[in-house]
Amino acid sequence: MLILPNRKHHLFIFYLILIEKRINFQGYRIYLGRQLENHKVTISRIADLLGNTTSAKNHLNKCLFIVGIGSNDYINNFLMPDIYPTSHFYTPSQYATVLIEQYSQQLKDLYEDGARKITLFGLPQIGCIPDELKKHSTLLCVDSTNEAVQLFNKNLKALVDDLNANLPDAQFIYINMYSISSAIALTLLNYPCCQVTKIMPEGQCIPGKAPCLIRSTHLFFDNFHPTEIANSIATHRAYNALLPSDAYPMDIRHLVTGNDLYYDQ
Repeated sequence: MLILPNRKHHLFIFYLILIEKRINFQGYRIYLGRQLENHKVTISRIADLLGNTTSAKNHLNKCLFIVGIGSNDYINNFLMPDIYPTSHFYTPSQYATVLIEQYSQQLKDLYEDGARKITLFGLPQIGCIPDELKKHSTLLCVDSTNEAVQLFNKNLKALVDDLNANLPDAQFIYINMYSISSAIALTLLNYPCCQVTKIMPEGQCIPGKAPCLIRSTHLFFDNFHPTEIANSIATHRAYNALLPSDAYPMDIRHLVTGNDLYYDQ
């Protein structure tokens, strides 16, 4: 859906998996490369509305783009060695490098299509989601998983510096979801709000079953997906950083207002 009101900033969000693999046992997923192809169709529609491609790209220069990518590449790929061979071919460090290399090129493609203000969300503590705790039969976060995720985040933050240095007028920022997710203080961190499936796709909410009555106390709806309150806390800190470590080199508020506050990190 595209709406072009008379506003300075419009929001485009790109989510889902970075690398499309052969097995789609949890349903069809549109990988980022395909999403960017779809985005070009949207750009052509903007051009039709505004009169030409130049006007469309000038409009997109003012938009806020949000990209949150990578969770599926770990949860539904690298961390499933019985189904996907990825972890047999790559070490965690090598896998993070492969992801960032592909991600970098796709972000450059997004830039070439007119994006200038781009927010990149890092990965949260995937080692703390209920699915990981269940697989490892523990109540504590899985350190090896979190360490793998942090390799991706470290490379992503470095990528922000590289893109800002080498792409004229680019303003990429990094949101530290790993740190933010660790600070969300809810009562029930490890217990999903809904009854979850025990067959493939395992760990999803059972359709038609009522969720928990008090959702604001739960961090997760099922074994994977955060609740509204968890997302609300995270997005508020992404927009208006509570700590300097929440965002780099600035938060979303300063990105969209043009106030170049740079955090010293």
